[in-house]
Amino acid sequence: MAGPVSPSAFPRGLPHACAIGTLVDAPGGLTGALLALKLRSRRQLLLWRAFRRRRQLAPVADRTAAIVPGAVLCFLCVRNEARRLTQFLAHHRALGVGHFLAVDNASTDGTAALLRAQRDVSLWHTGASYKAARFGMDWLTWLLLRHGSGHWCLTLDADELLVYPYWQSRPLSALTGWLEAQGRDSFGALTVDMYPQGPVSQGHVGPDDDPLRHLAWFDAGNYQVQVQPRLRNLWVQGGARARAFFGETPRRAPTLNKTPLVRWHWRYAYVTSTHSLLPPRLNVVYDTEGGELTSGVLLHTKFLPGITERSAEERARAEHFANAAQYAAYYDRLTADPVLHCGASTRYAGWRQMEALGLMSRGGWI
Repeated sequence: MAGPVSPSAFPRGLPHACAIGTLVDAPGGLTGALLALKLRSRRQLLLWRAFRRRRQLAPVADRTAAIVPGAVLCFLCVRNEARRLTQFLAHHRALGVGHFLAVDNASTDGTAALLRAQRDVSLWHTGASYKAARFGMDWLTWLLLRHGSGHWCLTLDADELLVYPYWQSRPLSALTGWLEAQGRDSFGALTVDMYPQGPVSQGHVGPDDDPLRHLAWFDAGNYQVQVQPRLRNLWVQGGARARAFFGETPRRAPTLNKTPLVRWHWRYAYVTSTHSLLPPRLNVVYDTEGGELTSGVLLHTKFLPGITERSAEERARAEHFANAAQYAAYYDRLTADPVLHCGASTRYAGWRQMEALGLMSRGGWI
């Protein structure tokens, strides 16, 4: 087990450009024009990939005709997530999601049946390679293109729960209204790994149980952040996974910044999961003049009981990383049933706590 969490290097509030450092301006002149051309070509290629892979999706329950104008939509790709989907759906329904569009990648645990039974879920099935489909993003890009244009769209993993300022009293429509009033088309969030006090395999969490009662702890510090000038996106690493599994190779630690909520247009495309998008302006979810923008967190519920068996399966399938061999040690550590809790762990107490720690911000939304 790695040692205690180091003092926080994460800027106070995800959007603080002044704490991140001086931003690198996009190149101008001929260089800028060439970069813009390359990025536009890349975006067109991503859309073409999605168009081609649409044939890998077989509709199971297409209820998209019920989507109403202005509805906030949620897109997700799942495999064997039956134990957490009930709470995932309940949480995001409470936030105001109007319809869920899900791709089931050959689940064997009842996930498809659970989703098919939900009246506000449209479901597609595929048995194709998750990895070859850009880790599911080709499939979701097609659904976003086909059904998301003109809507605010929330793209999540099934083990992520979105929390934003005032989420318990203000719906997503209030948040998106605020963003629109600020001239913003995208919303950033930091992934925060939640974990139990004991070994990750301990305890029992049923489908109807709140996972945060079991995964009550997180790392409040040890985050590192920088700006990638090419796409203008943040690159944040750290948290429990970096501390426990990538202490000797920190640059291989998972990327934690995401832009999960976007007012979608059919020309848009995610580049790497939801970490970055094209066009690049959508990645600017931080203030470039030293202030703050409204941001949230994604409470990551990966470490529920059953993670050790699932990690062994994922290691064998080699579908979750571009170079799976590099992550063999990561999976080995997970299957060894580690204790992620340490002396510097912090017990989760709500979004105001997250804001006080600098992991999210109201950004003027009062």
